[in-house]
Amino acid sequence: MELLAWPGAGQRERVQWYRGAVKILAWLQSADGDGWQERWQNSSADTDTGWIDGLATGDSRSHIHQREEIRAGLVALLCCRVVLPSYDFLTAYKAFGVFAHARAAISPDLFTRVEQAGLERGMEGRQLAEALNVLAKIVLHTGKDLGELTAEDLFGIRAWWIGRAGRAINGIHAAWELLAATGVLPADSTLRAALRAGPRPTAELVDRYRIQCRPIRDLLVRYLDERRPGLDYGSFRTLTGILAGNFWADIEQHHPGITSLSLPGDVATAWKERLHHVVRADGTRRPRKNRLQVLMLVRAFYLDIQEWALEDPSWAPWTVPGPVRRGDTDGMAKEKRAATAQMHQRTRERLPHLPVLLDAAARHRSGQAVLLQAATATAVGDTFNHDGARYRRIVYKSFARGGTQRGRPTVLVENTATGEQADLTRLEDEAFWAWAVIETLRHTGVRVEELLEITHLSLISYRLPDTGETVPLLQIVPSKSNEERLLLVVPELASVLATIIARIREDGRVPLAARYDHHERTTGPRLPHLFQRRQGWRREVISPRTVQELITDTLDRARLTDRAGAPLRYTPHDFRRMFATEAVTGGLPVHIAARLLGHHNLTTTQAYLAVFQDELVRSYRAFIGRRRALRPAAEYREPTDEEWREFQDHFQLRKLELGTCGRPYGTPCNHEHVPLTELTERLTELLPRSTDRDYVAESGLGSASPITACGGVDLLSSVSSSTASRGGMDGRARHDGPGCCGPGGGQGRQSRGDR
Repeated sequence: MELLAWPGAGQRERVQWYRGAVKILAWLQSADGDGWQERWQNSSADTDTGWIDGLATGDSRSHIHQREEIRAGLVALLCCRVVLPSYDFLTAYKAFGVFAHARAAISPDLFTRVEQAGLERGMEGRQLAEALNVLAKIVLHTGKDLGELTAEDLFGIRAWWIGRAGRAINGIHAAWELLAATGVLPADSTLRAALRAGPRPTAELVDRYRIQCRPIRDLLVRYLDERRPGLDYGSFRTLTGILAGNFWADIEQHHPGITSLSLPGDVATAWKERLHHVVRADGTRRPRKNRLQVLMLVRAFYLDIQEWALEDPSWAPWTVPGPVRRGDTDGMAKEKRAATAQMHQRTRERLPHLPVLLDAAARHRSGQAVLLQAATATAVGDTFNHDGARYRRIVYKSFARGGTQRGRPTVLVENTATGEQADLTRLEDEAFWAWAVIETLRHTGVRVEELLEITHLSLISYRLPDTGETVPLLQIVPSKSNEERLLLVVPELASVLATIIARIREDGRVPLAARYDHHERTTGPRLPHLFQRRQGWRREVISPRTVQELITDTLDRARLTDRAGAPLRYTPHDFRRMFATEAVTGGLPVHIAARLLGHHNLTTTQAYLAVFQDELVRSYRAFIGRRRALRPAAEYREPTDEEWREFQDHFQLRKLELGTCGRPYGTPCNHEHVPLTELTERLTELLPRSTDRDYVAESGLGSASPITACGGVDLLSSVSSSTASRGGMDGRARHDGPGCCGPGGGQGRQSRGDR
């Protein structure tokens, strides 16, 4: 009776469905099972569709007519939930009309509300049809009404399709959001947020390393739980990986049976030797970059337990000497200095190229906008010229279809010379956001996570109390250092932010979007984020990976290279260092720069600053200028020719002490060179250490210092008379040192004034 009362069907259709259903049920009657579902599965009808053609026989009607009757009967049985098909059968059946019938027969009112919710969210054509088909498949497979579906039902069809095709089924995300919009699932929830596991318990993180010794495993969990409140989730995962993975799991792998933290000397030594290299999956090895960090954290693990045992005796059984001694980590300071020097060199290499990068981003953004505008104004099939190239406006095949098969709207062109197709809608969007990201990073110096957390609410105004002037400020929410700060919005930055807001604004307001924090593994509330893009019907905040890809694409376009000719790569943090360097070299006090960057310690800010050689020269000249303004002008008169000659002679005399003689190392020298140990007592008599003219005149060295061919000073002719009277030298050239004119005492002091 239910088949005969099918909604919206005429008498002829009802008869056709009835006949087809009777034939199928009669065929299933011969299969084993207690009910129609068991007979359906035991007859192999759920795994193959070939039986449909086998039933389309038995009378004088055409095969096509009989086949359509069987298919109509099958639709009736599925929609009335007489049998529940598998997802494999629904995919192989390839009769999309069954999904439309299912929506008309199962929860029709709720399906209508779901479809309307999709239209309100901007879903159209294929996007909405795929979501509705996913929901229809679920209700047919599970036998539930649409309002009874749960998150597990959507997880089930997603897992099935991933196992079949290696990816999520089309329309699953839209289906989730439509159910959330109609109250079936929690409001404002998304499938992405539901799939994200979030921060994991400490025990689960430790158990990933399959530690065999249960007491050690429990100790690590307890220790890490003590440390967890003071660390962000990313740092906590790193600490867990080092203690449970790099340390104890490695010990158990190479030295099975150890159940105590007190490691034998040979075991500790072998572990520290293995720590020098990382063994890849293919067996190859590479030097470990964080070796000293691992040693420091393992050492801290033992020392923390010893300290905690003073207050809590339950830690006392684990207070044993650690395998890492103080001397094992002596290279930490050197490693930090090397990292700082490398960071400075990286900034020095990239900062001079910054104008080229900015120009490339701006030109590409402008060019893509003009190209998109020209293509939009061109009818499909027509051609147009742009920047010396000829294009033809085309469309995707799916876009040319109508109704539920209509694809997403986009502007597609083809280069008539090369045949290359380009999605101008996507390319213009990428060009805009690449420009916006680079400009904002350049003017603010924020971290990448702080960049993505900027919202429309972050822009505030402040009235100066002395002048009454209103200035715009950008509020940076707490990030790595939990330091909230305000940045002055310069006109260039204000223009960039205003352009972003104008682009994303809909109906006079910035849309709300939730941001996923990849470090903390949490999804934040829906806020008017500025760095959000439209992905189909959704608004999603740009990810850190996308930020890096946008910067890299711009670099490839700019073709920047380093001195070796290798492509120059930038990271978002490079812009932070360049911002700090430009600000301080431009005159901003370093403590103010620290506040802008959100640093608690000035040393951290100073490590960001890369000093250029020309900046050293400019700073020194500025210092000299300020000093001259404070000292008597008579001290800075122009020297006479005689004074200048005397000044030059002084440095020629100094060549003995500075070791600048041009003779080869270890060869005899005809100058009066003797070991410095023998000259120590007479050094003040032979070598003047002052540029004072009275001293030089009294010593007699200023006028009698001929220069020899090898660039040294012939002291024999200038000091023979004074040395002979003292009996210190016998007039013979001596050279007992390792080389001619070896290194001597300290450097010569600068002459009086600024000569």
